[in-house]
Amino acid sequence: MLVLVCYDVNTESKAGRRRLRRVARACEGIGQRVQKSVFECQLDVVQFESLERKLLDEIDPQLDCLRLYRMPETRGFEVREHGSFKAVDFDGPLVL
Repeated sequence: MLVLVCYDVNTESKAGRRRLRRVARACEGIGQRVQKSVFECQLDVVQFESLERKLLDEIDPQLDCLRLYRMPETRGFEVREHGSFKAVDFDGPLVL
């Protein structure tokens, strides 16, 4: 399933900046960054639950916001891209 991970981490303190780096690092290890605080991840259910637990362990729910969108795998689903971002084709060859 395609999962969108969106977060807003309060960086007014040193601890907040550390949380931001840890959240970003967790997402970079499993998906691709499409905006500064938005990642697209192609995950199965076990990977999704593992990532969610990892991110929840990193954020401070009193100061930060984390949103996970599970996109349905239906035939009508599409993503429209505009601008300079070039997405990685997860189904294509890894080496050109």
